[in-house]
Amino acid sequence: MRLSNKSWGMWVVALAIVGSSILTSCNKTPGYGRRTANKPGKKSATTGAEFSFDENDSTQFFVAKNAEQIPGPNLKFIQGGRAVLGSQEEDVMAFRDNQERTVTLSNFYLDETEVTNNDYREYLFNMGKKVSADSLLKLEPKDNVWAGGEMSFNDMYQSYYFRFPGFNFYPVAGVSWVQANAYSKWRTDYVLEIIREDRGIDSSFNKNQLIERGVALADYRLPTEAEWEYAAKAMIGTQYLDENQENGRIYPWDGRGLRSPYNVKRKGQQGDFLANFKRGRGDYAGIAGGQSNDGEIIPTNVYDMAPNDFGLYHMAGNMNEWVQDIYRPLSYQDFDDLNPVRNTGVGDEEDTYFTSMLTDEFRVYKGGSWRDVAYWLAPGTRRFMHQDSATNHIGFRCAMISIGEKGN
Repeated sequence: MRLSNKSWGMWVVALAIVGSSILTSCNKTPGYGRRTANKPGKKSATTGAEFSFDENDSTQFFVAKNAEQIPGPNLKFIQGGRAVLGSQEEDVMAFRDNQERTVTLSNFYLDETEVTNNDYREYLFNMGKKVSADSLLKLEPKDNVWAGGEMSFNDMYQSYYFRFPGFNFYPVAGVSWVQANAYSKWRTDYVLEIIREDRGIDSSFNKNQLIERGVALADYRLPTEAEWEYAAKAMIGTQYLDENQENGRIYPWDGRGLRSPYNVKRKGQQGDFLANFKRGRGDYAGIAGGQSNDGEIIPTNVYDMAPNDFGLYHMAGNMNEWVQDIYRPLSYQDFDDLNPVRNTGVGDEEDTYFTSMLTDEFRVYKGGSWRDVAYWLAPGTRRFMHQDSATNHIGFRCAMISIGEKGN
């Protein structure tokens, strides 16, 4: 039977209606929309099973709604990005061990201040409940770093600097690189336990289960040399929206000098020193009377002087600071250009230095101190010391990785 054109048209319409109804019935399958860490929905999109949102429930599949990293106290967020690291001033020491190069740093956190005497005594108090008296003694800072030689009289600092309340919020001194790492590990465990208790989460959960519940406290640690140098320069304060930066920085502040060029926020700020350092041979503080000198003979309160553009205090002067890296003069040639660090001597082995004794136990320290001249205040300068050594001019601050986004 031959169909007329009119009949064919009716068949086409009928088929279209049937097809549309089939597609419509398929679309009745429930959809879940765009899911994010903060809005995971009530059920699994792949199985349809209901999620559990009870943090203490270990019998059902748990999904957290809180996906924001807990950074821990005293930390400042440091937004990463492209950076030019290395010495931007004349290499008067002729070390040639930190030539300029372009790298990229991921986001991270850094203590806004150096670890203080009060902070370190809290650590010793807590560890005193867990270890023997002999073991505790090994954790204490070395008071004899203040003793000096036969021709100096520093008994006050040796006896009182670490324990007298007047020095509570001065940076801890006499701590080795190894001791600083031990403090960082204790701080991680201690802060994580406080967070767990505050959230009321079951103490039997392991670290992975805590991470799944949003208690994602990353490890406190020493910053890498690249992180420290990037945070000290704080070039974020010099750039335009088109990624051009107005100028380089020799120190962690604008200008080429050591005094404030600005007269803002408080009367008399213009002309004040911006760091606690040694001005010259025998001159640790300037003359008495507060005539725009740094005024501090030894280290000072960790909140003295203005912070840099990341909100970090004393990234130049006051105390040098330990960083993670093993020291090698040619590291700048070997570093990866993304999150660089040297944790081994690979590529620059110690036996290639025939006239020195560089080993993997020598660690970098940065920043300059109360007893250093201005040259060492530049973030690009670097020095090293054995990881078991301690002095009255090296302290530390802790860093932490930034785990990721806030649940978008």
